[in-house]
Amino acid sequence: MALSVEESSRLAGLLTGHAERIMQRWTEIAAGSLRGRLSQGELRRQMQELHSSMIIASEQGAVDLDSEQATELRAVLSELSRGRARQGFSASETAVSVFALKDVLLELMEAEGGPHTLRDYVAFSGLVDQMGLFTFESFVRTRESLIADQAEQLLELSTPVVKLWEGVVAVPLVGTLDSARAQVVMERLLQTLVDTGSPYAIIDITGVPAVDTQVAQHILKTVVAARLMGADCIISGIRPQIAQTIVALGIEFGDIATKASLADALRHVLRLTGVETGRRQRREA
Repeated sequence: MALSVEESSRLAGLLTGHAERIMQRWTEIAAGSLRGRLSQGELRRQMQELHSSMIIASEQGAVDLDSEQATELRAVLSELSRGRARQGFSASETAVSVFALKDVLLELMEAEGGPHTLRDYVAFSGLVDQMGLFTFESFVRTRESLIADQAEQLLELSTPVVKLWEGVVAVPLVGTLDSARAQVVMERLLQTLVDTGSPYAIIDITGVPAVDTQVAQHILKTVVAARLMGADCIISGIRPQIAQTIVALGIEFGDIATKASLADALRHVLRLTGVETGRRQRREA
């Protein structure tokens, strides 16, 4: 339900004429729902910004939250939602801080009385309801964005590319390799190959619990991409169970070198580069 222009004007007068009383009670009621998790100073600042933006919107004749005159009010509500989401508050706690204004307005309008009290309160409550719902929706969008960012960061942390030797990098994979993670693996490996100029890369799947056709395809695509960058790949961590699964599935690695362990793969690469390994040196001795 939208406010009339007259109701919007009366709301501006109410918010302006009883500013200090409204701010004090609004902050008190909102603080009760937050259980001391936000300082009184910070909470009052947030309520002050909302109060000021509501006065501006009402004075300009805003009839609902979608009005052009309520642009600043929407911006303040969005900022409140983003801040609360980052601070760990729930969507309900954030919306309740806005809905608390209804209790304040009811107390004030009951004390004042007047011919338009009931009708005005219903209209004012409708606007506050819109503000609370807008806050809730903004909060959810912010939380979804934070979760997506955290998921991306976890993907990057779970796919490190390390330099083992001059000209040799390795990607130790741990856990399930799905399409999203495979893309991150490929991007990070290719970027490292460019940055280091390494001609060899070891993809270690010791920590991958199982290799099925999909996982194998992801690995093969990564190898092909690395070859296009001029680097040869060696796959290490081929345990007996994984070897049996690969054979049973009929997966072909072609001419890609495979080794049982990361150490074996590194020795293989060092032999290719002409570096004498300790094992070979001891045999020759």
